[in-house]
Amino acid sequence: MRPVIEWIETRTGLETGIKNFLYEEIPASAGWHQVLGSVALFCFLIQALTGMLLAFNYAATPGEAYNSVKYIMNELTGGALIRGLHHWGASMMIVVVVLHMVQVFIWGAYRRPREATWVVGCLLLMVTMAFGLTGYLLPWDNRAYWGTVVTTQIAGLAPGLGPYAVRLMGADGGVGVVTFARFYALHTLLLPLGILSLIGFHVYLVRKHGVAPGPGDEGKPKKKFYPGQVFKDTVAIFVAFCILFGMAVALKAPLDRLADPTDTTYVPRPDWYFLFLFQMLKFFEGPLEVVGAVILPNLAIVALFLVPFFDRSKLSGLMDRKLAMAVVVIAGAGWTALTAAAIASTPAQVVSEAGEPAEWTHLSPVELAGIGYYRAENCSSCHTLGDGASKAGPDLAAAPTKRDAAWMLAHFKQPAQQVPGTSMPPVHLPDSQLNSLAAFLLKLNPANAKQLREAPQEAVEGAMIYQNNRCGSCHVVNGTGVQMGPPLNGIARRRDRKWLEGHFAEPQKFSPGSMMPPYRFNPKDMERITSYLLQL
Repeated sequence: MRPVIEWIETRTGLETGIKNFLYEEIPASAGWHQVLGSVALFCFLIQALTGMLLAFNYAATPGEAYNSVKYIMNELTGGALIRGLHHWGASMMIVVVVLHMVQVFIWGAYRRPREATWVVGCLLLMVTMAFGLTGYLLPWDNRAYWGTVVTTQIAGLAPGLGPYAVRLMGADGGVGVVTFARFYALHTLLLPLGILSLIGFHVYLVRKHGVAPGPGDEGKPKKKFYPGQVFKDTVAIFVAFCILFGMAVALKAPLDRLADPTDTTYVPRPDWYFLFLFQMLKFFEGPLEVVGAVILPNLAIVALFLVPFFDRSKLSGLMDRKLAMAVVVIAGAGWTALTAAAIASTPAQVVSEAGEPAEWTHLSPVELAGIGYYRAENCSSCHTLGDGASKAGPDLAAAPTKRDAAWMLAHFKQPAQQVPGTSMPPVHLPDSQLNSLAAFLLKLNPANAKQLREAPQEAVEGAMIYQNNRCGSCHVVNGTGVQMGPPLNGIARRRDRKWLEGHFAEPQKFSPGSMMPPYRFNPKDMERITSYLLQL
């Protein structure tokens, strides 16, 4: 191998670089307490790898984002493990970075000439928190949506800059598609570039100035980074990975129901590392809200950056760092108390005790409306749906008779051309209704035929009204439609029939600022469409 290594060394200098890295001199006091930097770097690499794996199956649009995360969690091989590693890895990375900074603070390892190293470390902490903040929205579930609403509202409290910060987040009209796009771009494009640059610069500064020696350790003979410290770092990384892997397997990454902007009963909570800030806002209400939301947190961040410029004392023994330890203990106790209070005040989630929803409630409106056209055209006089005596036409639920949508549409319009000799008459319906009929038939299979056949007529007619009024151009039901307005699944948990009827008649009165036009349904149609929506 020597000629190969020499060829690589001559052209790249790689061998010399590796040797310089491995055989770097470190203080005699270096040991287990200095493994946190390597563990933090490992956590970032785990996040990068699992993030790339998730991206292969993630759909970066609000409605589809939720469905793609469900697919990853429930259907993709190893998907739940990958998302678990990414979700819990984010928390682990924040914990390790904070512990690393606490250790540096207590040891006073930020003193001259290492002030820049500390400042870059603070920037790394900020970027790590920004990763957590922007990634929180990406599953697009109710938890993520309302947590981000609170975040944007807090940002809007900044004196003078608040409206610009909210506009920069794309949330000046509420959290929506623009907010999602900007958070996604930050999380996957800008922040990775930023953190890679900062990590590279941080490692360079550590190499330039060396590991800070312990008090009284300056005159002792130094030791090599390899093999002793490399072994300790490797063991620490292995232990961290075992903990992370165990969490990913034992604790399922949370995924709430699909984001619902109309669910005003939902009590928003940010992720655990921001709960202290959420709880602190309760002590500053009204005009003082800006103090707890903006002024105090930013003063704490500025103080963190300026620590090495205020603490100019000489390096002393660890036991002489009583003030630094007191600051850490007070800050840790305050954070723990606020976080615990926020957790204790979180209301219990209401769990429905209802049975499994009927199969027809999972159909999209276009598919459910197809049942109505099937019945209106009396197709059952010639066809069966998975049950009953044989008729002139084939059983439409049987797999062997399945055709694609294009064939069905042509067959509906000119049956004899598609099936020579058939006695079936042409179906005289508009193309939109023929599409619904085809969508229903494509959804049929022997397992669901009985339930779909027995779908309540009131709900079927409600879906037909929904389709005829093009409600899907603004709303999403069962994952289909356009998310200009709020999704309608689960609306019965938030609204009653009277509210829905009033909203149809006067949308602006019930939802100020709504673009929805009024609908003057007759009493029978109003009852049908509201009944359909309330059963979703």
